[in-house]
Amino acid sequence: MLSKEVLFSFFPKCTHTRYRTLIRVFSSLEHAWTAELDDLKKTKWQDDIIAEFLTWRDKLDVNRIEEMLEKRSIRAITKTDEEYPALLKNIFDPPLCLFVRGSTLPTHRYYLAVVGPRKNTPYGKHITELFIAQLAQAGITIVSGLAYGIDAIAHRATLQAGGHTVAVLGGGVNKEHVQPAQNQRLAEDILQAGGALMAEYPPGTIPTRYTFPRRNRIISGISLGTLVIEAGESSGSLITAQCSIDHHRDVFAVPQNITSQMSIGVNKLIQSGAHPVISPDDVLNILDLGHIKQHIDTQKELPGTQEERQILDHISQEPKHVDEIVRELKLPSSKITSTLTIMEMKGMVKNLGMMHYIKK
Repeated sequence: MLSKEVLFSFFPKCTHTRYRTLIRVFSSLEHAWTAELDDLKKTKWQDDIIAEFLTWRDKLDVNRIEEMLEKRSIRAITKTDEEYPALLKNIFDPPLCLFVRGSTLPTHRYYLAVVGPRKNTPYGKHITELFIAQLAQAGITIVSGLAYGIDAIAHRATLQAGGHTVAVLGGGVNKEHVQPAQNQRLAEDILQAGGALMAEYPPGTIPTRYTFPRRNRIISGISLGTLVIEAGESSGSLITAQCSIDHHRDVFAVPQNITSQMSIGVNKLIQSGAHPVISPDDVLNILDLGHIKQHIDTQKELPGTQEERQILDHISQEPKHVDEIVRELKLPSSKITSTLTIMEMKGMVKNLGMMHYIKK
């Protein structure tokens, strides 16, 4: 039986803001699902949106949706599922539901977003392939958007290196609606190599100029950081970089020739505080993942730093908010949150939501 989170995801007008008003008014989506006109007006939704929802709900064939997802081997993952990416739960507006085709999303993996322009330069292609070969072989999962240019190059380079890659789409993950159509073969190659396609939009959704920027927050949201290969002054890659900054994640930028049009955005990122990187080792070292392969192979759950040991001593099976941990340990909030993020990726702690943690 599909959860109400999944069903609401099929309603085209259920934005994150509207979802939050549903929870505030009804306390649960179960109650919201059965609400009638007068109760729905308490959400302050526009009258035409309420009318559209009621009509849509009455006509919805839940069994047909279940059959469609099963037939196309598409999983609907909500925040209560173990497979839902841990880091994604911590952004301001995490997707209500993720539709995933392909392999499961292992919690022990380390994700890095790699983005760049659709019209890349030969230099951008060379740098992407150079960086990805080492990062993928080191055990980093490469995340990108399956778009033309750097996105596609990053995915393909990961496959050639025998690595793991995830493509986040701005439309449905079903085969017929993978965009751009020229990259449908690449999408299938990703799946056959054990990767995954992911989107917050239900199968059948056609991408638009609005859905692509929205998917960028997911690309950065599931990742420890974002690597920007090239970017013009108004490149969409800068949207992903800004999302990464908003999520308090690292941004890496490859320095560029200052006379190139593809250098303007990247060099401005560096001016604004992004990490300038000239080798894959720079990325791994800044993320403190120099020995990532060993981490993944052994999946050790022993504390590796003094901060990890202190945190483990102060949490149990009773949920504790991050602010309480900060007060008890008298350490900087940024240090505690970053350490908890790594500990969650290592399987040492679990975020129950709203920054409440327990020992796993």
